[in-house]
Amino acid sequence: QVQLAESGGGLVQAGGSLGLSCAASGSSFVLMGWYRQAPGKQRELVATVTRGGSTNYADSVKGRFTISRDSAKNTVSLQMNSLKPEDTAVYYCNAVSYINRAYWGQGTQVTVSS
Repeated sequence: QVQLAESGGGLVQAGGSLGLSCAASGSSFVLMGWYRQAPGKQRELVATVTRGGSTNYADSVKGRFTISRDSAKNTVSLQMNSLKPEDTAVYYCNAVSYINRAYWGQGTQVTVSS
């Protein structure tokens, strides 16, 4: 059974930093990443990283967020710097298996105050 366990998040002032971590179990994953969903908006991609280390970022977070992955431990992390109020959202860990099945974490709240 695949499980994704997220940690981190919380409340921070604008300009501050937060880190998110996700530990996956039950499978190996070709792609891992983070998505977010703000109130009243659709879920959107934040960043992804392949097993080989190739990364992809949403334009809105480029230069501020850094995604990293430890494939041996099946973990993915997101370091968020220079946070803005518009980064406020529930952040979800995502993992895609080699048979192209997607799994989601339960979500963790990130709130950036102005």
